[in-house]
Amino acid sequence: MDDVQQLLKRHTYMAKFSVAFFYGVLVSIAVNFFWTPGHIYSSGVTGLAQLVNTLTAGLGAFHINTGLGLFLINIPMFFLAWKQIGKSFTVFTFICVLFASVMIRVIQPIHLTSDPIICAIFGGAVNGFGTGFALKNGISTGGLDIIGIVLRRKTGRSMGTINIAFNSLIVLSAGFVYGWPYALYSALGLFVNAKVIDMTFTRQQRMQVMIITDRPKTVIDSIQNHLRRGITIVHGAEGAYHHDEKTILFTVITRYEMDELEAAMTEADPKAFVSISDTVKILGHFYEPKW
Repeated sequence: MDDVQQLLKRHTYMAKFSVAFFYGVLVSIAVNFFWTPGHIYSSGVTGLAQLVNTLTAGLGAFHINTGLGLFLINIPMFFLAWKQIGKSFTVFTFICVLFASVMIRVIQPIHLTSDPIICAIFGGAVNGFGTGFALKNGISTGGLDIIGIVLRRKTGRSMGTINIAFNSLIVLSAGFVYGWPYALYSALGLFVNAKVIDMTFTRQQRMQVMIITDRPKTVIDSIQNHLRRGITIVHGAEGAYHHDEKTILFTVITRYEMDELEAAMTEADPKAFVSISDTVKILGHFYEPKW
């Protein structure tokens, strides 16, 4: 049994290592092939590293390139993560940021276009997919992610305001350095980046599920075997067509858990009526797995 657990653990580590490498390749493509030629700034710490690269470009030996800047800015984040989140999380975050920093230096840019709109859209899409893919596989890409996790654990709130303020600073910097049209191009890139992350990383997208069934106990057992979710039971419902007795079940899941829900319903009651809708906001406890 211990050998099997060790094998699974090793397989998980190798998978995360591969994901970190894949992220490093994608972020380097976004920076070198699109953002730098188009004078576009990214969001978060990557954008700050680009800004540092621009501001130190004429300082000779004191020039801090984007890859090095990305790693240096993340160093305080590593200490914060080690103390507040966990050792395993910090190690994989370190590996992810290290790969990104190295790949930005190693992968030589291929000039595709300097059109700022194309560079903003495709740079945002490539980086957004890489970030979302890393998050989906349980790896943080460092930077503001760490601050967000710590704040959410300490206060229960997200860091939306800090994120907006930080990225607004990046956009304004693009305007001062390259001209105000480039500030708008960078804002477009940030929008595309965020949308692609949301499309890829579905764990944070919550959905309300309503199930109408005449086999409530079987359905509840099946769902709770597949998912760690609470369920509210409404007894005494009646079908309007046959006037037979039904039970209504309510739960909230993430979009990431859709496959498990479908498997549970197929197993427990394939004839049940299931309605799923997006949830805008939740007040109260909602279980989220730790990193």
